[in-house]
Amino acid sequence: MIHSTWDDWLVRSEIEATNCDCLSIWYLGCNAFVVRSPEATIYIDPYFGDGDPPNIVRMIPVPMDPADATVCDAVVVTHEHIDHMHPPSYAPLVNDLDADLYAPQASYEESDYEGDLQAPSENRQTISEGESFDIGDVTVHVLPANDPDAIEPVSYLFEHESGTFFHGGDSRPSDAFEDVAEMFDVDVGAFAFGTVGNIYYPEDDETRPTRWYMDENQIIEAANQLEVNRLVPSHYDMWRGVNAMPTALHEHASSFAYPRTIEVVQIGDRIDVDCPGVVQARSLRK
Repeated sequence: MIHSTWDDWLVRSEIEATNCDCLSIWYLGCNAFVVRSPEATIYIDPYFGDGDPPNIVRMIPVPMDPADATVCDAVVVTHEHIDHMHPPSYAPLVNDLDADLYAPQASYEESDYEGDLQAPSENRQTISEGESFDIGDVTVHVLPANDPDAIEPVSYLFEHESGTFFHGGDSRPSDAFEDVAEMFDVDVGAFAFGTVGNIYYPEDDETRPTRWYMDENQIIEAANQLEVNRLVPSHYDMWRGVNAMPTALHEHASSFAYPRTIEVVQIGDRIDVDCPGVVQARSLRK
C-alpha cells in the first residue's frame, strides 16, 4: 500500500502537465526518477515504500502514488534490491497503464521483495548488459554497473536528440565507465551518494557500520571516468544513518575536469538535458 504525502499534485500538476520539448528528468527521491520526452514517459527504479523500520528508516516524503499516474510507457530497474525493484511501486504503472517492465533476470528471480512480482508475464522484459531498445523517441542503452551489494546490477543511458541522461543505479566507480565515455557524451549523470553509517540488522539484533553507495571521493572518481558534464547526486537523503551532504561535493570536484557542474536536486525538481540548472516545481516559480 502506497501512502503519498503529497497527494497527486506532483504527478498530475507538474510531471504530466509539462509539455516536454527535450529530455526532462524529475527526481522522485531515493534513486527514482521519471524521464519524459515528447514521445515517452519512463520511470526508473520507482520506490514509494515506507522502508522497514528499525532496519531502514525512510527520511523523506512519499511524493506520489503511482496509481495517480495516467502516462507511463516503461519502467526500468537497475537491480533486485527492494528500493529499486518494488512491486507495489511499479504495479499500477505496469498493470493499469500497460507499461513494460525492463529488469535484469536476477531482479525477477531473486528479488528482495517477498510476494508476487505483480507484473504480467507479457509485460516483463528481461534485459542484460550491452542491449539497447527504443521507447518512443528515446533509445535506452543497458550498460555495466559496479554494485558489490547486488547480484546483477546494470546502469542505463537514455539517449534523445536533445541530449543524454545516465543513471548509475547504486554503482560505485568502474573502469567500464571509461568505455561508456568513449561511446557517449554524457550530458547529465545521476549517481548514488552516501556514506558509512550505523545500520540495525534485526536478524542479528546488531547495529554495525555499513557503507552504502559512494562517498565524496568515489562519486567524483566515477564522474571523471564517465566524463559527465552535469552530476546529479541521488539517494543521499533517503535512509536514516547514511545521509550525506551533496553540497560538499563542490570542494571535492574543484580540481578535476569532471563534472563541469554539480546540480543538487530535491524531490520534485526537474532537470532538462539541454539546459543547465535545476527547475523547481512551478508552484515555487509563481
